[in-house]
Amino acid sequence: MVRPRPLHGVRVAILVDDGFEQIELTSPREALHAAGATTSLVSPQTQNVCSWNGEEKGESFRVDVAIADAKPTEFDALLIPGGLRSADSLRASNKAVLFVHAMQIGRKPVAAICHALWVLIETDYVRGRKVTSCPSLRTDLTNAGAVWEDRAVVTDELLVTSQAPGDLAQFNDAAIALFRPRSSNVQNAS
Repeated sequence: MVRPRPLHGVRVAILVDDGFEQIELTSPREALHAAGATTSLVSPQTQNVCSWNGEEKGESFRVDVAIADAKPTEFDALLIPGGLRSADSLRASNKAVLFVHAMQIGRKPVAAICHALWVLIETDYVRGRKVTSCPSLRTDLTNAGAVWEDRAVVTDELLVTSQAPGDLAQFNDAAIALFRPRSSNVQNAS
């Protein structure tokens, strides 16, 4: 039996820096690949980026595109895994914030989990949107004008957000649904 590949031809940028939560990268990436998408790790790091598994250091992953060379027009969607260290570094990186902002201006769908929403606060993308995140970001998000909901996954237009690794199955399904090709957000779905 042939599995449906609803994301065939969809190119997803996965934005991370050192200190991202490993499962918040690997689980969505595997689901995206199974659905037919291609993914590229985009990072301020130029060769490898290191993950964490909770409080322990995780694996190292090869960077596909340095943030300085990343072109938002080459991607159809954006995934931002969480992880306190990665999210804090990304929100302080002008190039990372500009990349995220360009994806948003281009009306590309965005999926973010846990602490990753810090980057979306920097671009003012959460203002007026329903979101969820790890509970510790609730005040940051409401102060930035978001409507924070205590739910596993929240979708609001071109944004899907999730709270924690325990919600990854729902998050992956919501991201795949959001990333499905539409004439307005897929440059070359073949």
